[in-house]
Amino acid sequence: MKISLVQDQAIAARMALIVGADNFDRLFRGIQFDEFDGTVLYAYAADEYRAAEIEETFALHISTIAGAILKREIPIVMVLPQKLKQARDV
Repeated sequence: MKISLVQDQAIAARMALIVGADNFDRLFRGIQFDEFDGTVLYAYAADEYRAAEIEETFALHISTIAGAILKREIPIVMVLPQKLKQARDV
């Protein structure tokens, strides 16, 4: 299921509350919570370094927050670099 713009922004806003302004600007700027396929929530960060740090540090928080917003259990959060989304959309 594609995640709507409102749901995407709601997840990002709640993450901003948790990580704080400095970390949010450093890591989450430009993030897109794109799709949930039943077990995996796909998110796309600006680059592979941010994607790796977000997935490593905040995957559990994202899973909890997104699960509440989407009203589903989200066992896996996969954060990929934005360039992979562009390649996938082609």
